[in-house]
Amino acid sequence: MGTIWVHAEATDGTVASITLELLAKARELGDVEAFYAGGDADAIAAELGAHGATKVWSTGDLDGALPGPAVAGALAAAIDGGAAPSAVLFGTTYGGRDIAGRLSVKLDAPVITNVVDLVDDGGLVGTEPIFGGTTNVQTRFTSDKPGIFLVRPKSFTAEAAGGGAAVVESLAVPDVGATGGARILNRFVEESDGPKLDEAGIVVAGGRGLGEAEKFAMIEDLAKRLGGAAGASRAIVDAGWVPYSYQVGQTGKVVKPDVYIAAGISGATQHMVGMKGSKTIIAINKDAEAPIFSIADLGIVGDVHKVLPALLEALASR
Repeated sequence: MGTIWVHAEATDGTVASITLELLAKARELGDVEAFYAGGDADAIAAELGAHGATKVWSTGDLDGALPGPAVAGALAAAIDGGAAPSAVLFGTTYGGRDIAGRLSVKLDAPVITNVVDLVDDGGLVGTEPIFGGTTNVQTRFTSDKPGIFLVRPKSFTAEAAGGGAAVVESLAVPDVGATGGARILNRFVEESDGPKLDEAGIVVAGGRGLGEAEKFAMIEDLAKRLGGAAGASRAIVDAGWVPYSYQVGQTGKVVKPDVYIAAGISGATQHMVGMKGSKTIIAINKDAEAPIFSIADLGIVGDVHKVLPALLEALASR
């Protein structure tokens, strides 16, 4: 179906998992090229190529400028100048949403958001869950402009294709006006002594059933002992027990670990949307009728204040 452009994101030379997921799907649908904001495109060209990209369009070093205006301006100029990708794929990240929104305005083209699947049916069709994930809708573009899609993380499985390094070519950045004067002065980096929540093989998540904020320490302890990451339901994030970065669900992070342990989480639809793709789900809840048990592979009907300490004790005795 032609060429698909994928937004590449990387930190310190490491390509983001969402980028590799997008590349895996894109190469099933057509020829793949990536675009990247930064002066180190050569450092990631090999990894992008191994995952299916034949070319990397790079803006070069932006000298601390905001990537959104620069990349959107560069993409729009390239498309207006004759480049004709069938679709432009972004991950649902802060950077991806920023560029996609700006590109939408510049091209006067809509964006399909919250995409969890893409198929070629005489044109690219996106699947998006609605009503808390209870219903899926399929959407396609009807204009001749490139389709802009924002894809949710963990919708596809990243897998190398074995290609050679992608060719790096320059992507000219036009004058973007006053927004080009904004500069990034500092970055906040979330500190963690374990795997990232959305990349961990094991996730232990706690909910309102823990009773109080101090009890979340059991969740973090168990996650650490298992070599995993701690997560949380929206209820305790909203209550201020843990930061938003811990939230699993439709309005938080989507995770697909090998093992997901839900402790004291009843299973609101918005939470289950964010973790139901986990390979093995273990639920601990004193309410035998809790919705979380409907998707659990193993259910423990019991008080988390008794089950978790016993589990921690068993692990400590090994």
